[in-house]
Formats: sequence, structure tokens, C-alpha cells
Amino acid sequence: MHNIKTMKQHKAGIIMNGVTGRMGTNQHLLRSIYEIMKQGGVKCGPGETIMPDPVLVGRDENKLRKLCEMTGITRMSTDLDEVLADESNTIYFDAQTTGRRADAVKKAIKAGKHIYCEKPVANSTDIAMELYRLCQANGLKNGVVQDKLWLPGIVKLKRLKEQGFFGKILSVRGEFGYWVFEGDTIPAQRPSWNYRKEDDGGIIIDMLCHWRYVLDNVFGSVRSVSCFGATHIGERVDETGKRYRCTADDSAYATFQLDGDIVAHFNSSWTVRVRRDDLLTIQVDGTKGSAVAGLRECFIQHYGSTPKPVWNPDIPQPIDFFGGWSKVPEQESYDNAFKVEWELFLKHVVKDEPFRWTLLEGAKGVQLAEKGIESWKKRCWIDLPELT
Repeated sequence: MHNIKTMKQHKAGIIMNGVTGRMGTNQHLLRSIYEIMKQGGVKCGPGETIMPDPVLVGRDENKLRKLCEMTGITRMSTDLDEVLADESNTIYFDAQTTGRRADAVKKAIKAGKHIYCEKPVANSTDIAMELYRLCQANGLKNGVVQDKLWLPGIVKLKRLKEQGFFGKILSVRGEFGYWVFEGDTIPAQRPSWNYRKEDDGGIIIDMLCHWRYVLDNVFGSVRSVSCFGATHIGERVDETGKRYRCTADDSAYATFQLDGDIVAHFNSSWTVRVRRDDLLTIQVDGTKGSAVAGLRECFIQHYGSTPKPVWNPDIPQPIDFFGGWSKVPEQESYDNAFKVEWELFLKHVVKDEPFRWTLLEGAKGVQLAEKGIESWKKRCWIDLPELT
């Protein structure tokens, strides 16, 4: 007789709230959960998988139905209380707008669900910490989306640091952004609420959360911030064609002091035109070498390959500065960054595997955004107290 091994499958009921939004649909549903389902689940041991069983939740029934038709998912609801009452749903995921998140997460905690949510996890550090403490007090596993940690370019920077390529890191400089059209002659690429403070919009609350976890995890913990924000474009056109006043910042210029005497500076803007390799580039300079990474590629220059320029504006530049950099080869395979973290979180919930990107880490991102705004208003450096 032949031994037939049976595959053990763990079904993970996931409430996906806010899935009809841009990030909820594209990154979390289509490129993460749906892809995991198509590949046969998450492998979590020999002959063992975790299969997501999502229920799509939102306010627009027509949008939910279209997503179900697109993916073959059969469960959907406009009633959050109803799906929270279903004991087969063990995970609550939130990709709503920031202002709606905290109350829904509290409901899910009360219902005993494990929590995974988009950033920013709340619109204040106090509320973000409250959500984390509630999860801890109720023995619930929790996590926050920190997708950029699994981008190929960022992974390559981290590997270079681990290998000692940089020597002592001196500085980190990030350039993020692109021109978001105002919506009058050319449709805008981002939703109008992003530019309204009253709807929790603004690039500081949006992007400083990202820079916090990138800096903390790859280079060194952020200890203080000096930030200046601006609303460069004062009027835009919304999704209905109506003009509206922009009340939130669309650009931020922030400097950070990190552990190890590292200085980091990030320019973040929705009012900039791109003449760089990618929408996000990060340059790291150290005593032994430098690197410039985009979302996928990374270029390096070692101390021994560093040119020796001399300032002379009266002659054409004799050095090809771009030519002195070499491309880091592909040494690993890379999956969608959101999908990678989803798989890690599912294994954390079902198999109790380690997962350190908790709501506490999400609260740190909110804290940096809050302190960035405080710095802008006070026009001074602000220290970051440690959150525990």
C-alpha cells in the first residue's frame, strides 16, 4: 500500500473592512489575500497550510459585489457587527480612513478578534497606544502594515548594512513623491480627502509613519525630529468635479536624529516632479561606502571607487558621477511586500510564529507624525519619548 499524506489546512476567517478603497483593493485584497488563496494558502510546515477565508466589508454594496465577482470570494457584508459576531472570523483587518479606524478596532477587540491594520493606526499617539494595550490586555495578537520593509530596494540596503558595507553610517537621505494632478484638466491620482485636514489628510501623518519604521528597523531608532510642512497647492478638484480648498499639508521636509549619531533627512511631496530613478530613493552614506536604493534597485559605490572631484565651474564636469556606481545583483527572490507581511501575520496568528510589527510599532509611527507637526508649529527640534 502507498502512504498517502493528507494536507492539514487551517482556515483563517478574515474580516477585511475598508477593502473597497485604493490600498484595500489593490494591495491587500488583489495582490495579497487573493494571491495567497490562488497559490493554495500559506505553507506553515510539512503538509500544512493556512487558507484565508475573507469576508469583504464596506459601506458600498455594489463595490463589494464587484470585488466578489472579480475574485470569486463569496462572503461580503455592509454590517460590521454581524461579521464580528461570527466566531469563524478570527482576524479583523482595517483599511478604512484613519478617523474611522479606532472605533472599529475597539469593537473587534471586544469581539475577541486578532487585529491587523493599516497605518496610521490612529489619529493620535494616545489612541494608538490604547489600541495596543487593549490587545495586550485581552491576549490578542496584533500587527500593523509596514510594507516598505519588504521592498527589494530596502531589503538590499538592510543586507549591505548587515554585511558592514557602509562602515559607520553617517547620513540617510530620502526623496519621496511625485506630481499629483489637481483634478481640473487631468484627473488626480490620489483621493481628495488626502488634502483635507478635517478628514485626517496630510502628508506628514501619512508618510512620517513610514519613515519611522524604515529608519527604526534598518538604520537606528529615531530620537528627535525637526519638520516643516507646507500646503503648496491651495485648491484642487474632487471626485465629483467640485473645487475644494486644501487644508492639509501636501509637502513635508523633515530631519531626524537617530541612534549612533546618524542624521536622516526625508523630503516628502505630492507637488514635485521626478528626476530620479524611482518615486522613492534613499541614499545612505558611510565611512566605507554609499548606496542609493529605489523601490527595487540598489546602486553602490565603495570607498576605493570614490572619485576625487575638484570644484571648477569654469570647465565642463570631467567626471561621470553616475558611471562610478555599480548595481547590486539579485541575490534573493522578492514577493509583493504587502503579501509577505500578510503571510507572516497569518503564521503568527495560527502557528504562534514571531511577529514584531505590532500596534506598538504602529503607535511609534503616529508619534513621529505628531511630533513632526508639533515641530512645524513650534519651529523647533522635538525629542521622542520612548513608548512602552
